[in-house]
Amino acid sequence: MSFLEKIKNPEFWSNFLKVAMPFFVVVILVSLFINSGRDIFNGDFTKVGEANFGNGKWKNFFAFKIIFSVFYGLYITNKKME
Repeated sequence: MSFLEKIKNPEFWSNFLKVAMPFFVVVILVSLFINSGRDIFNGDFTKVGEANFGNGKWKNFFAFKIIFSVFYGLYITNKKME
């Protein structure tokens, strides 16, 4: 079955969400710990917010992760569905 035939199937999108959403959350958590691990463990969430989300940084923070998660979800779901 081709990719275009698979995406027409509602089961494909259900499986896509099962893959992409947890992956998105994990990527966000890992990224936050890499960027601001010390501040997170110190409980200084104001610094974490400033460093990652202040002054429009949230757009860059989430944009890459959303795009990466979508492509990863599409790839894995396409690969796993027969």
